[in-house]
Amino acid sequence: MTNPAATARLAGRREWTAFTVLVLPLLLVSMDVSVLYFAIPAITEQLDPSATQQLWIFDSYAFALSGLLITMGSLGDRIGRRKLLLIGATAFGLASVGAAYATSAEMLIACRVLLGIGGATLMPSTLALVRNLFQDAKQRGQAIAIWSGAMTGGIALGSVMSGVMLNHFYWGSVFLINVPAMLLLLVLVPVLVPEFKDPAPGRFDLLSVPLSMAAVLPVVYGLKEIAAEGFEPLYLGCLVVGLAFGFVFVRRQRTREDAMVSRALFQGRGFGAGVGLNTIAAFAMMGSAYFTTQYLQSVLGMGTLEAALWSLAPSVVIGAAAPISAALAQKVERAYVIAGGFVLAAAGFALVSMVDTDSLWLLLTGAGVLASGIVTVMSLVSDMALASAPAEKAGSAASLLETGQEFGGALGMAVLGSLGTAVYRSDLAGSEPAVRETLGGAVATAHQLGGAAGEQVLTLAREAFVHGMQYAAWGGTALLLAAAVLAAALMRGVEAPAPPAAERAPAPGNGVQEPTYN
Repeated sequence: MTNPAATARLAGRREWTAFTVLVLPLLLVSMDVSVLYFAIPAITEQLDPSATQQLWIFDSYAFALSGLLITMGSLGDRIGRRKLLLIGATAFGLASVGAAYATSAEMLIACRVLLGIGGATLMPSTLALVRNLFQDAKQRGQAIAIWSGAMTGGIALGSVMSGVMLNHFYWGSVFLINVPAMLLLLVLVPVLVPEFKDPAPGRFDLLSVPLSMAAVLPVVYGLKEIAAEGFEPLYLGCLVVGLAFGFVFVRRQRTREDAMVSRALFQGRGFGAGVGLNTIAAFAMMGSAYFTTQYLQSVLGMGTLEAALWSLAPSVVIGAAAPISAALAQKVERAYVIAGGFVLAAAGFALVSMVDTDSLWLLLTGAGVLASGIVTVMSLVSDMALASAPAEKAGSAASLLETGQEFGGALGMAVLGSLGTAVYRSDLAGSEPAVRETLGGAVATAHQLGGAAGEQVLTLAREAFVHGMQYAAWGGTALLLAAAVLAAALMRGVEAPAPPAAERAPAPGNGVQEPTYN
């Protein structure tokens, strides 16, 4: 029997150069999630947004991004992933200029929506093109490992980059850094990246576009608000509405020949399991980040920039985790490496559960171990899921993986955040409402009181917060250990299919043509 990896075309310098260009927009899209953390005071002074507008300046980007991922992945399969990437890069660059020179809160919100739409085209397009550029299993695993690390690191880098830029330039500079990168993308992608698309995509199902958005957006919104405000009837109602539309959307995809989400994606055993495991990994990653940022600022009392810089420390080990896991997966059954990644992440949560009110290095070590395990999982399950999906559906496959990550991240913050908040409020049951509501409220109250009384309130609130974080970490540990067992069972024996004939390395004189780049 012939090993499929041995017959796949090996990527050369051109493909790796193209990949480097593709990682750039991914990094910027990830950074834009957190790039406004330091800019809000300056924006507030310049544009005078209301409290509601300020929230939408933050959230409109993430909502547009998550709501359109499925649509853009399917569209890329139909019109061409490179073409969609170039359209998205143009939109992202123009929206960045508009946001940088916004003259009102409404204009900035509109530009953030356009940035989210552009981001929704860039993310699935880049991952799908990676799937198409690298046919050899080993090379593809290395590329997706780097892709996963860049996506994870970009979120942490965004807040730091924002702080650095604002120390030297005006607030709009946090958006203008996108423009040169997008111009470079528009110049190099047509030269380096070949076009790939589904040769027989069928009609585009327009009705599924609003259905998919109606399924995704209420759920993401409800989960985000539950994490921030608790289980209010409105937010629970959003979950119900989103799940109801989700049921209708899934039913439509199962009954139509021209479905936006092809049933062929789920014929490979690794795809559905990969999406589910990726969602669990995102749950753990964002659930952990929810506590880490608050701990650094409100428990240890760091300033925003100082906290952002310290939060970069775990990224040092993340950079090595993905390539090491990709190399290990070439020698060991991938299911066991994925399970090992979950166990490693669980160990990170276990370390976080031992943190007290003055444990900076223990927290950072736990966060680094957890992130290393999660990046291991994300890179390997993404590779396996994409490899098991038909190459002509790579855009749709990538969009479902990324939509799962959006759901998982929002769910992680909501569930683990709610667990920690419940413990916090229980420990402070007899305190003033402002103190009992959030740690931020307790810090503000302590500063108002001052003296010994303020210090006592602050000490009790910090201890209660850490107690809640410990319970959330125990819950995360249990979930990740269960996920390790699930991964070993579901992913064992899942192998990448043999590449299509057009993608195999040509034997001498067989006449197989390379992809065209024009």
